[in-house]
Amino acid sequence: MNIQLFEGELIRLDSIDPEKDAETLSKWTHDPEYLRLTDPDPARPLSPGQIKKKLEEREKEAEKRPQFHFAIRLRSDDRLIGLASIPWVAWTHSMGSLRLSIGRPEDRGKGYGSEAIKMILRYAFDELNLHRIGADTFEYNTGALRFLERHGFVVEVRRRQAIHRDGRRWDALMLGLLREEWQRVTSGVPRHAALITCH
Repeated sequence: MNIQLFEGELIRLDSIDPEKDAETLSKWTHDPEYLRLTDPDPARPLSPGQIKKKLEEREKEAEKRPQFHFAIRLRSDDRLIGLASIPWVAWTHSMGSLRLSIGRPEDRGKGYGSEAIKMILRYAFDELNLHRIGADTFEYNTGALRFLERHGFVVEVRRRQAIHRDGRRWDALMLGLLREEWQRVTSGVPRHAALITCH
């Protein structure tokens, strides 16, 4: 069995190093667009020290309940370009949630996110043996919605006007992906093929 879980063609999934990564993560919090695309909370810049403290607190929390956090690093130069995580798992129901982000605008649209989501989904379904994975985004984040749908996710819940940004209300979207849907996407079988029946 020679399945590589953490090494892709362009990127690798690695542990997050509070000492090494805090400065890069702090820079991302100075980009209001990044924060608004990834977090419903009010945007605010954080210092490397604040980031380091948050990461250390999260490590302690992960000892009490299952969480799986990864740094996305370029294989070419080991640079931190994003984050991928399964921050919540309900083992009884074999389900969890997914978060993924690419930090700098110039690193987006280059295939890093697509490779990362394929790797984190394989980890979720094959390594953690989950049956279902969920992801959240916002109505105005059309890029994330298209990205998730392209990888098999389906909008399951629309929380109407749940987000207030820039003087207007937006819907919060909750998406889901089942193991068999993920298997169809990874095997190249179109989603509608599952609806075809013979009589």
